Amino acid sequence: QVQLVESGGGLVQAGDSLRLSCVASGHTESRYAMGWFRQAPGKEREFVAVVSWSGGMSDYANSVVKDRFSISRDNVRNTVYLQMRNLKPEDTAVYYCAADRRYGSTWRGPVGNLEVWGRGTLVTVSS
Repeated sequence: QVQLVESGGGLVQAGDSLRLSCVASGHTESRYAMGWFRQAPGKEREFVAVVSWSGGMSDYANSVVKDRFSISRDNVRNTVYLQMRNLKPEDTAVYYCAADRRYGSTWRGPVGNLEVWGRGTLVTVSS
């Protein structure tokens, strides 16, 4: 099993950029796909993006997210990143990192199906 720790959240203004990081530790020899979810106040946790273990494949929640967010990973550092640009107040949420040895539709299904979760990092975007 791996452990995930997110960082990089904070308070920013609309239009700013922010890069979130998620470091994996533990049994990192397993080939985990890694990704990001977010949960806004009073809303359900939603899928944002996922990247395959090799980094060769990625998927985003929708074209709107893909236009402003970019997921990447560095397997030497056991870290996955979420670069967010042109942030909007509606991006305000707790952002969670997740890992699973499966890549694909699992990430768009019930969040409980994913193997490992971090504790989240709060992103607040002021208008």
